[in-house]
Amino acid sequence: MAKREDYGFELGFFEALHRRMPKDVKVVSILAHLYTRVGRIDSGLKMDRKLVRLSPEDPVARYNLACSLALKGRALDAVKVLREAVTMGYEDFDWMHNDPDLAEIHDHPAFQRLLEDLGID
Repeated sequence: MAKREDYGFELGFFEALHRRMPKDVKVVSILAHLYTRVGRIDSGLKMDRKLVRLSPEDPVARYNLACSLALKGRALDAVKVLREAVTMGYEDFDWMHNDPDLAEIHDHPAFQRLLEDLGID
């Protein structure tokens, strides 16, 4: 995980942009990624929730929300949102199966059921 100071400029820049353009999907998406990258998981989760509200039909936004939920240790919520993402068209199952953000839930029975339902072993 990167240190906050490694991304201090970027965080400050995008936080300022977000204050001016709070509904800009790209800015919210970048902030969510940056917060997660520096270990500010709660802030990343907040931005991912906002992104889903701004883009309710975007399966990648749902997938990223599931990742934030997994990082918070909320396995059942994460799997539920992953299922929503798949239903909405998310198809990168290989990445889902190997994504380090989902590592904490990879052995969870609900995640294993999801993989089985998708035909992934």
